[in-house]
Amino acid sequence: MAHHPIRKYQESDRKRVLDLFSQGMVEHIPATFHHTLKLPQTLLLLLGVPVSLLLATGSWLLALGSNVTLLVFLWLLARYPWRKYVVTCLHTDLADITKSYLRACGSCFWVAESGGQVAGIVGALPVEDAPLGRKQLQLLHLSVALEHRGEGLGKALVMTVLQFARAQGYSEVILDTSIVQQAALTLYLRMGFQKTGEYFFNKIFRLVNLSIIRLMYYLPSAQEGDP
Repeated sequence: MAHHPIRKYQESDRKRVLDLFSQGMVEHIPATFHHTLKLPQTLLLLLGVPVSLLLATGSWLLALGSNVTLLVFLWLLARYPWRKYVVTCLHTDLADITKSYLRACGSCFWVAESGGQVAGIVGALPVEDAPLGRKQLQLLHLSVALEHRGEGLGKALVMTVLQFARAQGYSEVILDTSIVQQAALTLYLRMGFQKTGEYFFNKIFRLVNLSIIRLMYYLPSAQEGDP
């Protein structure tokens, strides 16, 4: 397992961080497309429309063309949620990373380096509407460059967030991931996160049955750890 230094974000990292984030999100488009193709309603659509056109017109060419058109539509549909999410983040918390993550002591943004280049990123922000009596930190934007996957970098970045949360007195770390992000989901569960909920981010996510999974890591207080 390679060792990669992890440090706080600097403005000179901005371009690489945004590229890494955007690329990481776009990677999920094929998995979302395949997920959509497996849905019963999609299979019914891909079978029903061509058959109906064939019976109505007798044209195999028109039936085949309708399937191609449907597949293109489904690809665009699978792409939309991720593109939309990237645009939203680039205009909100990632528009000014220093301002969003580094101006207050209860939040932070880290980068992991390899050969002097940013190879992984993760951020953490306090949850403003946390349940009464609970101080929650949200883990955001975990992403590792494709060429550095399998080196333990994702786990190291998550551990950095957990250590930060303990030091800042948080009681819980929460995060959201999607049903198609299986590698990330497996990592979080192995590290002790627990599933606490599942929802759809918007109507498009619901349309492609792309559910968002909420996970939580419980941080016992120092008092609870005392004998």
